[in-house]
Amino acid sequence: MALIAMLIAKREAAGFTQSQLAEALGEYQSFVARLESGQRRVDVIELTQIARILGFEAAEVVRTIELAGSKMR
Repeated sequence: MALIAMLIAKREAAGFTQSQLAEALGEYQSFVARLESGQRRVDVIELTQIARILGFEAAEVVRTIELAGSKMR
C-alpha cells in the first residue's frame, strides 16, 4: 500500500487527474483507478512510465518504500 499512496501523492502533486495520467499512458481511466485502489499491481515497466510522465525517479520511490519498510521491522 505504500507504493500506491506514493503514486497517488506524486500524481496529485504533478497536477494530473486519473484520466490525464491514463491518457498519457495510453490506457483508460479505469486502469489508473484499479492501480490506485490496489485491485491491480504495478509492474516495473508501468512504474517507470508513470515516473517519466509525472516527473519523478522510480528508483527514488522504491528506495523510500524500502527504507520505510526496514524501519518497521
